[in-house]
Amino acid sequence: MSLRLVLMGTPAFAVPAFARLIADGHSIAAVYTQPARPAGRGMALKPSPVEALARTHGLEVRTPMSLRGGQDLAALEALNADAAVVVAYGLLLPARALAAFRRGAYNLHASKLPRWRGAAPIQRAIMAGDTVTAAAVMRMEAGLDTGPVCLEEAVAITPSTTAGDLHDRLAETGSALMSRAIALLERGELACRPQSNEGVTYARKIGKAEAAIDFARPAREVLAHIHGLSPFPGAFTVLGGQRLKILRAESAAGQGAPGTVLDDRFAIACGEGAIRPLVVQREGKAALPLADFLRGSAVSPGMVGGT
Repeated sequence: MSLRLVLMGTPAFAVPAFARLIADGHSIAAVYTQPARPAGRGMALKPSPVEALARTHGLEVRTPMSLRGGQDLAALEALNADAAVVVAYGLLLPARALAAFRRGAYNLHASKLPRWRGAAPIQRAIMAGDTVTAAAVMRMEAGLDTGPVCLEEAVAITPSTTAGDLHDRLAETGSALMSRAIALLERGELACRPQSNEGVTYARKIGKAEAAIDFARPAREVLAHIHGLSPFPGAFTVLGGQRLKILRAESAAGQGAPGTVLDDRFAIACGEGAIRPLVVQREGKAALPLADFLRGSAVSPGMVGGT
């Protein structure tokens, strides 16, 4: 016997988990997502990835601006759902909304809780130099990512892992984890443990002002900064008067004044050590592998990047 579920999410990160639950045969009472937003050169309204998935399966889509009260909250309660699955929805669920589900609301969170509660756990884990994170299924309560953890699976972070890489791995790992959690919930076997009060950190939203690369930092920190902001918003430097995003890089040999190009293969000196860009993007252009970029750019030793 399947559960009657409400799915709540917006970006591509939520799609694998929701697709898996639909395939599992659960009854989907409704799908909640953020409203379509203007996108592209023509600024036409573009539905969220979750809305696109829901439409493909003929599911009811709802896009309320708030669930704090009024008709939208009453309509949620009227669904008489067993549980909600929430993945990067982007809308606050107050206590009354959470109480609308007989067997609780369950969130897929992209960190090893209680580390990196909040909006940008994938980016913050990489930027902080963490070597491991996790996909976690948490039973929601009123606090920000404070609810008990039901299931968790570790995912490694290497020096070459970008936020885009980690996003995709956690989305797939999390989809299987959420499928398992809901199956356990259906059988009455899902057990959740309170989060520790120790090791709590908050993953604040990424600001555009953070994107400038500070080459005075050690190379390992510069790499973490670059990879944590790739592909969006993209860490950048200014070289030869042009703004240049570095989307992927590696450690390199050499030393010099921070920001200085050290060789004709674009090694750049840091406060300690050096890095070499592997994927770069000029402003307004497509991202390019280093070899392609160098064929069309006058990069030479002694040039200095900065912001």
